[in-house]
Amino acid sequence: MIVYRSTKSGFREDLDTGNIDGIIQEAFQRKLHRSTSAKELESWWNSLHFMWDVISDTGIPENSGIAIECQIPQTSKRIDFIISGSDSTDRTHVVIVELKQWTTAERTEKDGIVRTALGRGLHETAHPSYQAWSYAAMLEDFSETVYEENITLKPCAYLHNYREDEVIRHSFYQTYLDKAPVFLKQDKQKLRAFIKTFIHSGDEGQTMYRIDQGRIRPSKQLTEALVSMIRGNQNFILIDDQKLVYETALRLCEVAREGTKQVMIVEGGPGTGKSVVAINLLVEITRRGMLTQYVTKNAAPRAVYQSKLTGTLSKTRFAALFQGSGRYVDAEKDVFDALVVDEAHRLNEKSGMYQNMGENQIKEIIHAAACSVFFIDEDQRVTLKDIGSKEEIRRWARQQGAIIHEYDLPSQFRCNGSDGYLAFLDNALQIRETANVNLAELDYDFRVVDTPNELDRLIREKNAVDNRSRLVAGYCWDWNSKKNARAMDIIMEEHDYQRQWNLSVDGSLWILAPDSIDQIGCIHTCQGLELNYVGVIIGDDLIVRDGVVLVDPSKRSRMDASIKGYKKLLNEDPESARLRIKALIKNTYRTLMTRGMKGCYVYCTDRETREYLSSLLVLPI
Repeated sequence: MIVYRSTKSGFREDLDTGNIDGIIQEAFQRKLHRSTSAKELESWWNSLHFMWDVISDTGIPENSGIAIECQIPQTSKRIDFIISGSDSTDRTHVVIVELKQWTTAERTEKDGIVRTALGRGLHETAHPSYQAWSYAAMLEDFSETVYEENITLKPCAYLHNYREDEVIRHSFYQTYLDKAPVFLKQDKQKLRAFIKTFIHSGDEGQTMYRIDQGRIRPSKQLTEALVSMIRGNQNFILIDDQKLVYETALRLCEVAREGTKQVMIVEGGPGTGKSVVAINLLVEITRRGMLTQYVTKNAAPRAVYQSKLTGTLSKTRFAALFQGSGRYVDAEKDVFDALVVDEAHRLNEKSGMYQNMGENQIKEIIHAAACSVFFIDEDQRVTLKDIGSKEEIRRWARQQGAIIHEYDLPSQFRCNGSDGYLAFLDNALQIRETANVNLAELDYDFRVVDTPNELDRLIREKNAVDNRSRLVAGYCWDWNSKKNARAMDIIMEEHDYQRQWNLSVDGSLWILAPDSIDQIGCIHTCQGLELNYVGVIIGDDLIVRDGVVLVDPSKRSRMDASIKGYKKLLNEDPESARLRIKALIKNTYRTLMTRGMKGCYVYCTDRETREYLSSLLVLPI
């Protein structure tokens, strides 16, 4: 979808009216059926005049194509400015320009990420070169016109208010600078020369018209790359019931293409390989030439599985295939052949940063895809906003006339392939009564330790073997290091122990980063992922008194959004709220304590709780 399309001469005439921002705003409302902000109008006015100064050179043909606000296939992202035509050999080129009004930026330690003023205060965002390159990569991968006609895309970024410094073109970002150069305030002539290298003759705007009207489907280059990555990758081998679910889902995708909407619900607890099946589906559905995406609410599973698939911690062209659950608010009906939804129990009603967009994420996902596959474990709902349940999925599927299919995945790998450990945890946390009152005869390394120092030592020893062991904790400590990189978060003075939460440096890839053993993870960065050994710190939000497991939400950090609003719920419906909060806190620790495939070591800040768990390890006489 292109908001504004013209030629260089037509663009000049619209600028001369003094109303270029209004012209684009009218087209924006007509084509995208929504309004935009005053700030975006201002940015159009400013940046487009700067771009005219660049392309006004007579060496750039008057009939060169101009496109403004071109929406990228499969995303809500838009390319700021495009100029199209042919070079001296008659090869068709499209120059993509990411426009920024920035004046300063700060370097971060995250791949392709800078920090700059956005709205109120400084915020982390993608480096302009990464943005421009990723937009070009998505067009190459999903626009049939681009890859069938062999159209060459040349991305770049123009920061017309930004003066040279040691940040924006720092060697840390060289990978993306090489793919999409950055031009600054003093670089107008360099940007002009860059454009003139590729645009010798105009195309009357027909190139972008063909791209806009062309089919959206994965390119052969993309599918071959995906298939080669998964072939022989031990992380993604399917066994037994996983293979059955996989083949069934593929069949339903083919049926859905014939016009009957399909919804598949796959239930499986920790260690059943839900994500392994999901990634295999993503690759195979794409290989078959169908549009699909891997969807989760949490960023961590998306980042980690993309990294495991591609074999790199850096951002890649495949990022477009991994999307958040709130991205389908405005999606057209059946625009995707299939959506593969992992961790479906974490879906929310509303979307957006302020939870003010859309109606219901389950409804929107089913609406957007001919076939929707939901992988779910209702016992892993851990926040008050989590609405994902089998019944909720069924309700929206029925409302949209979909045929519903339900399957189960039994335990495979995690916890040494034993449902016994999960049953033990359910009994120990008093989630439900089971016959597994202790860990007798289970080949699983479960220990309760007396100090956080001992927990730390044990996990470091295990991690030294293969970098697959980490410490996690309940969210009972404030995230001080978010604003002060030197501040400590989890502090236990009586043990002379202090650590930081994990998100500041490694972000969603914390569980893979080699140095992240020095930090502690939380439910939001490890749910849906697995380790060999996990060390769990149980805070004072879960304690045991006289053999009864109790919860206290007031002991959670004030920064924890998981149970935000619980006091209001307690006032409105005390009994229901208490049951719901108890379930969420117990589910949180159950989830944390099932991240380790080979072992789980636990430290409880409360002494009686430690004694209770330790007593469960003593075999009956």
